Amino acid sequence: MDNWKKFLGLGEEFLSLNVVWLLIFVAYAFNIAVRYIYIGYIDGQSQLFWNNTFIINTNDGFYWAEGARDILNGGHQSNDLSPVHTMAAVLTAMIAKLLPFVSFDTLIFYLPGFLSSLIVIPLIFIGRLVGSTWLGFLAALLGGMAWSYYHRTMFGYIDTDMLIVVLPLSAIALMMYSFAKNEKIYMMLAAIVEVFMMQWHGGMYNVVNSLFIVSFIYVLIFARMQLNYYLFLIYLIIPVLPMDVTWKYIFVIAYGALHWFVLESRVEHLVKKPKTVWGLAIGVVGGYLIFVGLPWINNVIHNTYFTRAVTDSMADDKLHYFSVLNTVREAGHISYDTIVHRISGSWLGFITGLVGYLFLLVRYPLLMLSLPLLALGFFTLKGGLRFTIFAVPLMALGNAFIAILIAKYVKNAFINDKVAKSAYHIISLGIMGLFIYPNYQHIHKYIVPPVMNKTEIETLEKLKHIAKRTDYALSWWDYGYPIRYYADVKTLVDGGKHTGAVNFPVSFALTRDLVSSRNMAVLAVYETEKSFKTKRGNDYLQYMMEDYNVSTPEKLFEMLKSPNFPLPKIKEDIYYVLPYRMMDIFPTVAVFSTLDLHSGKQHSHFFYAPKQGRKIQD
Repeated sequence: MDNWKKFLGLGEEFLSLNVVWLLIFVAYAFNIAVRYIYIGYIDGQSQLFWNNTFIINTNDGFYWAEGARDILNGGHQSNDLSPVHTMAAVLTAMIAKLLPFVSFDTLIFYLPGFLSSLIVIPLIFIGRLVGSTWLGFLAALLGGMAWSYYHRTMFGYIDTDMLIVVLPLSAIALMMYSFAKNEKIYMMLAAIVEVFMMQWHGGMYNVVNSLFIVSFIYVLIFARMQLNYYLFLIYLIIPVLPMDVTWKYIFVIAYGALHWFVLESRVEHLVKKPKTVWGLAIGVVGGYLIFVGLPWINNVIHNTYFTRAVTDSMADDKLHYFSVLNTVREAGHISYDTIVHRISGSWLGFITGLVGYLFLLVRYPLLMLSLPLLALGFFTLKGGLRFTIFAVPLMALGNAFIAILIAKYVKNAFINDKVAKSAYHIISLGIMGLFIYPNYQHIHKYIVPPVMNKTEIETLEKLKHIAKRTDYALSWWDYGYPIRYYADVKTLVDGGKHTGAVNFPVSFALTRDLVSSRNMAVLAVYETEKSFKTKRGNDYLQYMMEDYNVSTPEKLFEMLKSPNFPLPKIKEDIYYVLPYRMMDIFPTVAVFSTLDLHSGKQHSHFFYAPKQGRKIQD
C-alpha cells in the first residue's frame, strides 16, 4: 500500500501565494483568449452586429438581459414575467452599474466568458490542496475551455451556465480545505456559497443535498470519531432547510458564531466520549433525513428527467398535451461518442481523464466530495447533453494527474536538478497540450449564429414604437425572450413558459386558418391575463371549454372557425411575429396542436416550405 501511495503521490509543494495567483492569472487569461477565436470569425459581419456590438447567441440570454435592463431602468410592466428578482439578472445589473463606460449590450455579450473562466480558481486550489499547484494549473487550462464547457460559456452565451460549475466547484474546494485543515471558517464559507448557488439556479438544490451525503460518508469512513467534523456537517444542512434564503444566510453565520465561541471549546472534552460522538452523528443524519432528505429523494424520483413521457398527462379525465421535453435537443438522448467529446474533446482525453481521476480519488480520498459533480456530468446518459459540463473540470484534473505522473518519472532520467525540474514542467505541459488541442480545434469550428440578426432586430425595434408595453406578440417560444427584450411587449410563450398546455393555443393559432387563428389568439391572451389575476394554472384550453360550455375541444375548434364567434373583450393588441427562420422548426410547432387531446396520440400533419423546394411530413 505504501508503494502504491508513493507511486501516485504528488509530494508536497510549497509555492507562495504570489506564484499561485500568477498561475491563476495565466490560466484565466488563456481561457479568455481562446474565447476570442469566436470574435475573429464573426467580426465584420454586419448582420451579426447591433447597437455597436455583437448580438448574443442564446435565446435564454435575452431573459436575463431583460431582467437586468429593467432593474437598471427602475421598473417593469405588471405580469410581463421580467426576471428582476433572479440572481443572474441582479448580478448582471450590478456589474453594469460598476462598469458604466461599457454599453449594456456589450456587457451581456462578453460577460459569460469572463465569469465562467473563474473556474480556474477552485481548480488550482484543489490541486494545491492535494500537493501540486501545477496539477491544478494544468487542469485549469483544459477545464475552462473543454468542448461542452466552452459551448455554454462562450462569448454571447449569457445564461446561468456562467457560474453553474464555478459555484459548486468552489464549494467543494472550500469543503475539502475545511476537512483537510480542520478549519471551520472554510466550511462556513462553503455553506454561504451553497446558499448563493441555489439562488443562482434552483437545480443546485440537488447538488447541495448530494454534497452533504458524500461529506457524511467521508466522515464516517475516514474521521468517524472526529466530533468537530460532525459539527462541520451541520453547516451543510442549513442551506437546504425549507426557509427563506435570507434566514439561511443568517443561520449559517449564527451557527458559525455558536461553533466558534461555544461548541469548539467543548470538543476536546467530548471527543473522549464515543457515545457523544455517535449520538451527534445519529442526530445529524436523523435531522437531515426528517427535514430535508426524504422529501428531496421523493422529488428526485418524480423529476421529469427521470420520468420522461411523450405527453403531458395530468389525469385520465383531463387533456393530454405533447411534452416539451421531447423537442428540446439538449434534454434528449445522445451517443457515447458525443458524451466523450463534449466532456474531454477526444477518446484519449476521456479515458485518460477518467483513469487519472480514479487514481486521484484512490490516492486522495478527500476528492470524493467532488463525486456528485462527476455523477451529474454522467447523468447526461439519462438527462441529455446539458449535464456534461459538470464532469469537465474533474476529468481535466484526471488528465493533469496523468500528465504529471508521466513527467514526474521521466524527469528522473536527468541528473541535473534544474534541468529535471524544467523537464518536469515542459513534459507535463506538453502532454496536457495533447488533451487541450482537440478542444482548441473544435473551438475554431464552433461558430454559433445569433438568435436574431440585425434585420430581424430592426423589425422588432419598429414594433416597439408601434405597440404598447402591455400588448402581446404571438410567436413561438424560441423567440419569446428576444421579442420581449427588443420590442418590449408581452409574449404568450417563451423559453421558461412553454409546457404542452401553454404551447397548444399558440401552435393552433400559427397553424390554422385566419379566422380560427385570430379567435384562438384573442382567447389565449384573455385566459393568460385572467390567470395572472386568479393565480390558477395554465391549462388555457380547458378554461376556454368551461367558458363556452363545451364538452370536447373538437366542438370548440369548430366554433372558432366562425367569423361571428363571440370573443371576450381584451385591452391588449396582438401582433404576429414570424421570423423566416421559423420555417425550419414549423413541423415541430405544428406537433403541439396536431394530436388527439384525449389520448395524446399524434396525428399526421403536412408542411411544405417552397423556398427550400421540399416538403416536410411528420
